[in-house]
Amino acid sequence: MQILITNDDGVNSSGIIATRKAVEGLGEISVVAPATQQSGIGHALTLFEPIRVTDTNLRDGSRAFSVSGTPTDAVIIGIFELAQKKPDLVISGINVGENLGKSELTTSGTIGATMEAATHKIPSLAVSLQVTRGDIKFHDGHVDIDFSFAQKITRKVVKQIIKKGLPQGADFMNLNIPAHPESDEIIITRLGERMYRAHIQKRLDPRGRPYYWLDGDPVEDDKKGTDVHTLKVEKQPSLTPLTLDCTSPLDIRNWME
Repeated sequence: MQILITNDDGVNSSGIIATRKAVEGLGEISVVAPATQQSGIGHALTLFEPIRVTDTNLRDGSRAFSVSGTPTDAVIIGIFELAQKKPDLVISGINVGENLGKSELTTSGTIGATMEAATHKIPSLAVSLQVTRGDIKFHDGHVDIDFSFAQKITRKVVKQIIKKGLPQGADFMNLNIPAHPESDEIIITRLGERMYRAHIQKRLDPRGRPYYWLDGDPVEDDKKGTDVHTLKVEKQPSLTPLTLDCTSPLDIRNWME
């Protein structure tokens, strides 16, 4: 079993070390991740500048490769350049901060990495840990938080993937783990509508010209059965099976007439 680990928080994130420890003994592990924080980059590729790869070590002394690009870049380079053979599984995370709802599907760098692996027919899992402190969500480097429960849940899901493969019809999966769990039962969910309500901060620079910060107010609940409700209200791990095929099953031939 060849396991490739990546993330969007950067190769120096505590979450990537936690992921490595979570799957120790389950296969041969390689770590290929962006050199810096890449949250919100989605499924972006670097096409107009060169990508540098640096052989480095994580804080625990284990080997990793640092990529001067996006999570998707890291996955592609990991699969086609650095791996001796095609990985059997790609894990993206453990991300510092949850990734919930339909909007995060295309904006999250954590999920973007798993989508890229899925396009190459590699089972992949995005893993995110809810945080209640906004100051650490986009931190670049070590954060002092407890990953032990997230590691336990991650290992449980990874063992199932190794044993059974992905569920039929799923191309990749999105796992979200509560900061203060009330149960270790993993709930199978569907995507909620949104994780944030868009909020724009308008400010003025010293010359009086306006500039803007994109921000968001967190959504605290959604319908029962969604990842948002399961994580934020029921405080249980949420596992959502996802597919690359976004084609609607609607028959629109009459609409075109």
